Amino acid sequence: MAEARCVMMVSLHGYVQAQPEIGRADTGGQVVFVLELARTMARRGARVDIYTRRFEDLPAHEPVAPGVRIIRIPFGGPDFISKEWLKPHLDDFVAGALTYIYGQDLRYHFLNSHYWDAGYAGVQLAATLGIPHLHTPHSIGAWKQRQMEGGAEELERKYNFAERIHTERGVYHAAARLIATTREQQQILEAEYAVPAERIAVIPAGFNAERFTPVSAERRAAIRRAHGLPDCFILCLGRLAANKGYDLLLHAMPIVTRALPEVKLYLAIGGLELSPGEQRLRADLLGQCRDLGVEDQVILVDYIPDADLPDYYRAAEVFALPSRYEPFGMTAVEAMACGTPTVVTTQGALWEELDYGRDALYADPTNPEEFGQALLTVLRYPRVAEQLRAGSAEKAHSLY
Repeated sequence: MAEARCVMMVSLHGYVQAQPEIGRADTGGQVVFVLELARTMARRGARVDIYTRRFEDLPAHEPVAPGVRIIRIPFGGPDFISKEWLKPHLDDFVAGALTYIYGQDLRYHFLNSHYWDAGYAGVQLAATLGIPHLHTPHSIGAWKQRQMEGGAEELERKYNFAERIHTERGVYHAAARLIATTREQQQILEAEYAVPAERIAVIPAGFNAERFTPVSAERRAAIRRAHGLPDCFILCLGRLAANKGYDLLLHAMPIVTRALPEVKLYLAIGGLELSPGEQRLRADLLGQCRDLGVEDQVILVDYIPDADLPDYYRAAEVFALPSRYEPFGMTAVEAMACGTPTVVTTQGALWEELDYGRDALYADPTNPEEFGQALLTVLRYPRVAEQLRAGSAEKAHSLY
């Protein structure tokens, strides 16, 4: 019998857990992607170890699925550190991971790192262990820097772009292969980081096709009753971050509620524990609800448990992705896979893959009126909604 392939996967920021609290600090689509990719590899016979950071009260080991486990290496102290500022501690992670690997006599066939922090560590680990290093950027610093609003000094203080882009250049040229999720990412890697095209593979981000599936109208109504959800609501979920464009969605809501006052917005953002910055952003969003007169129409919750997520997608009349910066938009793909009409912004690569009016609707991320009218189009015209239910599910399940 052939030896099982052993994969070392590295994803260092946020709360990487078998049942992740999506929306918690730095815990979003990348964490879901890593977990699902590991599970898929294991179903095909591989053994996958996901290496991440140990902090707070997280355990050293955690099983995820047969053949998949999380291994946490302590570095950077006991407290949460945002992904932009992990770099000074990454050499300690590398040393700790190597000590663990040698102590357990582990051998891996290749290493797959995710995001630039893990990429930096992956370069050193792969070289020391003598194995190939495949790197998935998820987002790219040079592109994100162009998309973010604000002054240069303010953005540098918040996002550490100079350090990030410098580190990315080293990672992209040291890795054996880069895995871009879109053609746009491939073009940026070639044009702005001088990575040869032959070293880049384009593999769209996927979703779990067994979990995220459409259901009948009767089943959707039963789900709403079971979870105590409104009869008609727009769903939006994600991390508490300014680039997610929640303010755009709030400013679009008066356009919706003037025509359809019964419509609610179910906004699941953040987690049970918020950083000071996240608390300020949440308070600001609540203030905007009051100023816009939509506080009675907005249901703001911390997060949706991962096990319930498919049902929440199915129960919604519309899913909204209002991001001003979004490398891809995995939540929108999951919603589409559930047959939920989806409205996204013309940001990132996802909207360019979609046929307007068949797969989804999209709008300018700086124009609340346009975004609100797109939402209203789905809510007011059943034939549009039914077309989007069929088209979005077909597109998601055929492409992703």
